Amino acid sequence: MLINYDGPMWTQMSPLAMTPPKSVTGHCRSLIPGLCTYSYQKQRQRLWKWVLPLFHRGLWFHLNREAVKRQKLGDNQRGLTGLLSPVNFLDHTQHKGLAVAVYGVLFCKLVAMVLSHHPLPFTKDFWLILALLYYPALYYPLLACGTLHNKVGYVLGSLLSWTHFGVLVWQKVDCPKTPQIYKYYALFSSLPQIACLAFLSFQYPLLLFKGLQNTETSNGSEDLSCSYYQDYMALLLVSGVLPTLHIVRRGVDENIAFLLAGFNIILSDDRQEVVRIVVYYLWCVEICYLSAVTLSCLINLLMLMRSMVQHRSNLKGLYRGDIFTVYNCHRSIRPSRPALVCWMGFTSYQAAFICLGMVIQTLVFFICILFGVFLIIIPVLYGTNLMLFHIIGRMWPFWLMLFVAVLIQHLTSRFLFIKKDAGTRDLNNRGSLFLLSYMLFLINVMVGVILGIWRIVITALFNIVHLGRLDISLLNRNVEPFDSGYRCYAHYLKIEVSQSHPVMKAFCGLLLQTSGQDNLSAQRMRDAEEGIQLVQQEKKQNKVSSAKRARAHWQLLYTLVNNPSLVGTRKHFQCQSSESFINGALNRNSKEGSKKEDSSKEPSKEAESTATNN
Repeated sequence: MLINYDGPMWTQMSPLAMTPPKSVTGHCRSLIPGLCTYSYQKQRQRLWKWVLPLFHRGLWFHLNREAVKRQKLGDNQRGLTGLLSPVNFLDHTQHKGLAVAVYGVLFCKLVAMVLSHHPLPFTKDFWLILALLYYPALYYPLLACGTLHNKVGYVLGSLLSWTHFGVLVWQKVDCPKTPQIYKYYALFSSLPQIACLAFLSFQYPLLLFKGLQNTETSNGSEDLSCSYYQDYMALLLVSGVLPTLHIVRRGVDENIAFLLAGFNIILSDDRQEVVRIVVYYLWCVEICYLSAVTLSCLINLLMLMRSMVQHRSNLKGLYRGDIFTVYNCHRSIRPSRPALVCWMGFTSYQAAFICLGMVIQTLVFFICILFGVFLIIIPVLYGTNLMLFHIIGRMWPFWLMLFVAVLIQHLTSRFLFIKKDAGTRDLNNRGSLFLLSYMLFLINVMVGVILGIWRIVITALFNIVHLGRLDISLLNRNVEPFDSGYRCYAHYLKIEVSQSHPVMKAFCGLLLQTSGQDNLSAQRMRDAEEGIQLVQQEKKQNKVSSAKRARAHWQLLYTLVNNPSLVGTRKHFQCQSSESFINGALNRNSKEGSKKEDSSKEPSKEAESTATNN
């Protein structure tokens, strides 16, 4: 029997059937209420083309005037320099919540640009690459308003965020359905963007209110987190796959039996029973996919938490001068061209690695869970299609042989080939050991093949799970430069340590305090520094006693003496051999051994001198 490709089952399963023909695009809204097409969206997108750019020009004009005024007043920190750098990644006293929200909107636009056929409202074809620069320029004033740190900037930021939020919500309310794989796909995919714009619409008025009350505080403890990209990728994976599975499951009818019969797959003689089986299997596929996405999200969340702990440990080690915790050889911690390039793109690289890792992890976990469900769980529950168990059952002599061979080697090594004598261990029955090694050579080759396959599987799973972590290398210590992610992270740490060292920032704060240029922002910067506590201006500075001053000098000297990065530059240790150092630090055992040798040489010299005198 031939399959009717015009039937209801094929119409619902085919992705091409979800796109309306060009002849009916004009009547699309009259046939399906709330459905919008690209031709209908052109009129609404003119607002994005003309109104918002004009508003941005006015905002730019005002911001430039504010920057010029502040430069004339001598406030260079919040003038044109701060305006041209809306996110100061080296300063931990700005409102990073604003940066997180704007970066979230940009990430949503990037994903929409990749998946959409019309990412820009007024261009097509090869001009789509301009979207990579159009959207950052479009949302740039949302960050620039926060760098002014005054009421005017917060008012402009509130108006701009409300405009973006209102336009986006108006579009989705007026046009919630689109002719895609799922009618509400565009609405669901824009929810993270709406959430970010809603946060900006709430945050700017809150900052304005705090500025009016003079209670504004910097969010120094808030950091740029990559968990947003993880949540958005999870939402995208779920909303992009599950609607298709729902459509396929609803479109299954009795014709599926004839389709399976064409591939020599006969589930049952009853067509209704075949439909129930196929629907049940599709439901199992959905459960497997949701389990894979959930497992991928949990693993990435755990990896991000461990990455933050490891990053904090690496920074502390580099602050102390212990460069061998990150690098495999001696490196100078100073800015360089590759280090600066890697630092500029580190946040983007981190987001890309996390998203790519989530996609690969979801795919691998989905395949593994799918095999486990359809080859182990379902056959065991229903007692049918035990194909995997039949294959393993036919190979039981082979597995038994390998198990017995490995067990014999362990038992003979424990009781026959190793002897204990006076607390020491040594080999025994060497002839029998050599004979057994020769006889089990071929069997050990088969065991080695299985161990090699297991090694490949474990290595692949480890690399897939840790793909989003840039703070660890997925390669050996000697070939770390070939790991692009870890190489970028190592260069990123050079800029962070050289430009944001707590001791350097505290020293600069002391210079500002002594020169009379200290203000509220400098006080906040010093309060945010980790591990360095400075005396507040309101408290009276007590005179430091000579004992405390001597103790501080001794602690500084002790720190410099035990600094691993300074060992190789001392004149006293330059004559030492390479064996006296372990990872750049002085080997105490070798030092004691050299002292013992010197002490042993002195009595020998005295004995020789007495012998010559006699």
